[in-house]
Amino acid sequence: MRANNSSVDKSILIEFNEFIHNNRIKVNKYLNIVLWFFVMTGPSIAIGLKLNIFHDIEYSTCAGISAITFIMAAAHFLLLRKYPDSVVTSIFALLALDGLLVYMDYYHIAIYLTWFLVPVLSILFCERIIFIFALIVNYIFMLISTWLSAPHEATLDKLHMTSFSYFTEKIGGFTIETVVMLLAGYIVSKLSIDYFKSLISQQAEILQQEKQMQEKIEILDSMAEIYENVNLINFIDNTEMSLRSGEQKKHGIDMNTQTHTIMNQRIKQQVMPDQIDDFLKFTDIKTVRSRLSHKKLISADFIDVVTGWFRAQYITVDATLDGIPNVVIFTTRNVDDEKRREEHLIRLSLTDELTRLYNRRCYEEDLNEIRANGLDENFVILSIDVNGLKKVNDTLGHAAGDELIKGAADCIALSVRSIGKVYRTGGDEFFAILRTEDPEKVCNDIKTKASEWHGIYSDKMSMSLGYATHKEKPKATIDELEHIADGRMYEDKERYYKENGIERRR
Repeated sequence: MRANNSSVDKSILIEFNEFIHNNRIKVNKYLNIVLWFFVMTGPSIAIGLKLNIFHDIEYSTCAGISAITFIMAAAHFLLLRKYPDSVVTSIFALLALDGLLVYMDYYHIAIYLTWFLVPVLSILFCERIIFIFALIVNYIFMLISTWLSAPHEATLDKLHMTSFSYFTEKIGGFTIETVVMLLAGYIVSKLSIDYFKSLISQQAEILQQEKQMQEKIEILDSMAEIYENVNLINFIDNTEMSLRSGEQKKHGIDMNTQTHTIMNQRIKQQVMPDQIDDFLKFTDIKTVRSRLSHKKLISADFIDVVTGWFRAQYITVDATLDGIPNVVIFTTRNVDDEKRREEHLIRLSLTDELTRLYNRRCYEEDLNEIRANGLDENFVILSIDVNGLKKVNDTLGHAAGDELIKGAADCIALSVRSIGKVYRTGGDEFFAILRTEDPEKVCNDIKTKASEWHGIYSDKMSMSLGYATHKEKPKATIDELEHIADGRMYEDKERYYKENGIERRR
């Protein structure tokens, strides 16, 4: 999960960097338009001179403004053509605007409000480093401009005796405004960046959901070709729809009175009579959601009177955060050939050659099935170990040891009988998976039979046992129960050696 989250964060970072890259290109283009627009500043001021709106300004100054702006706009245009996404291109445009403001201020064109236009424009890049750079450079240019224009302005302002006093007063105000601009601009930049990151994250989630939905649709389409019957059941609007049907029409499900879907009502007509009750129990639509809770699928095998064995499955397609299925698929698939092969392979691969009990492979497969389907209320796991097998092998030979193992297997199997399965998982190690309310009785039966056993080579046998129950440890997993049972078996073995005065080598 952690690796998956890291992958998602990395993807969002890549998307955001791509956004910054494209945004920088777009803003650079707009800044170039602004520079070209400022070329008209010179003619506009010249018109103001003609109409006596401006004073103390010469026509040559207007021409200079237009010429300088034209050169800077042209230079920025060339940079934009060659390096459209470069930070250098961005900074050049901002410096050009600052330079223009210094030139205009030096020639006594009142543009004080325009000084903070450059930092405001820099916010458009959504890059805090560009904003901070623009603000610092802007402040430096204000210092230079105010120092250069201070002698002239001081002579016009009767309140200032010297140009230095004029300079300090103006810069004091500019400094306060710059600090305010820094705080406001930083907050706006941060909010903008966070907002765009949020949008990109939401877009990534939407795309991921669309991808998952598309994958589910493709799976549904492919399943419709593989299975004999495919029924989409929606528990949100209580409908069913056959995906193998050409019209794919939805049919309502009355959860108050209806126990089975239309499809299963049809399928049950071909189920073997002795399996109908099990089929109806498995396909009961009122219990499907609870049985599928926190599971990907549940399945069961039945016999069709015409085609043989078929496998019915409920598969979760969509579920709530609590693991309750909202949409499931019911499928059936012919597995008659598979069943025939299983009957042969089970005898070869799942039994122990010496004892004819189930082997470790069967034990592991059954544990996996229990992990998938959950533990029954009366579930019990029993760990068993034959005492003194090594001594028998060393003193009487391996034939005597094999006899002892087979005798132990018989004692366990006779005691367990129909309430569970017994497995030989190692040399003298056995496990039993039981469904019983009285595991203590089973253990006593095994020990009693072991005490009564006599062989050709050995005349006695004892076994150490330990068990764990789901009822005792309802929150424990099958693996934890196995560990508990094994630990109790070793405790029983220690007692055996201690009671018989045998020093056990570890």
